Amino acid sequence: MADFSDSLAPEQREFITNQPVFFVATSAADGRINLSPKGYDVFRVLNDRTVAWLDLAGSGNETHAHLVADGRITVMFCSFSGPANILRIYGTGRPVLPGDEDWADLAKNFELLPGTRQIFEVVIDSVQTSCGFGVPMMELKKERPTLVRYHAQTDPQKWLEKVASRTKSIDGLPVRASAVYFGDLAGKDTGDKKLPEDEGSDSGCSKPRR
Repeated sequence: MADFSDSLAPEQREFITNQPVFFVATSAADGRINLSPKGYDVFRVLNDRTVAWLDLAGSGNETHAHLVADGRITVMFCSFSGPANILRIYGTGRPVLPGDEDWADLAKNFELLPGTRQIFEVVIDSVQTSCGFGVPMMELKKERPTLVRYHAQTDPQKWLEKVASRTKSIDGLPVRASAVYFGDLAGKDTGDKKLPEDEGSDSGCSKPRR
């Protein structure tokens, strides 16, 4: 049976911290519903009613477009090891870009990664937990370094031009582009080898929408 609350309990905050992947669903009044998986250590519980995550540039910007147009968002965490559990956060979100008034206060909660594009902040409306017995047991092998390494090796001017050219969602909704490039940040080991063709070429990453 599903249980609802209006804030995150301490044990739920711990559960979130221990999950290596989460899923984000958004939509506008019309058009496609977007669902994105997210990895890396980028999700933060700011307090029991507010969460946020660091967003890296991808080949689309659907979450941003939907939150500007509508604001509604669902974030889901699943237990793939240990006791079965699914946790959903229903809330209202907004994108915060470098240079925005609240950027500095939000950014201090994260280790900025190469390719950082924005931070999404979500005010929680409700939290739902359910059993999750239908979710398979799986083990995390490792994080994929490809996305971070790609951004670290990209020419800054080309990166900014590419991001600036993506001004609309796949349904034509407007998005704001970041005007700041975070490259090979000091202290962040992204590796210095070139990306293999099946992992890092831009042509292979330009079709999917994130």
